[in-house]
Amino acid sequence: MDLVNVMIQGKPVVIFRKSSCCMSHSVESLIRGFGANLTVYELDRITNGQQIERALVQLGFRQSLPAVFIGQQLVGNERQVMSLHVQNQLAPLLIQAGAIWMWNK
Repeated sequence: MDLVNVMIQGKPVVIFRKSSCCMSHSVESLIRGFGANLTVYELDRITNGQQIERALVQLGFRQSLPAVFIGQQLVGNERQVMSLHVQNQLAPLLIQAGAIWMWNK
């Protein structure tokens, strides 16, 4: 749990993903499309990836990756991010987190 908190500290958007996951890539592309400043951790390519996955479960994340944090808050996986986008709530959340300055539709 503390491990994840350290990894997301001071970062507006963090995505924990696996390199081969197409949905993770889609979410990353969507958020990058806003011009957002984000950090991506590919858990299958870092030494302590399994430890991080266990820490995500301890934080209450029991879904499939990606695990997306915006403003140090767990948003969820691709379903929750896409839902926020469809409801026009993703851009304001990114602005509030300091990931983007403004967004014009």
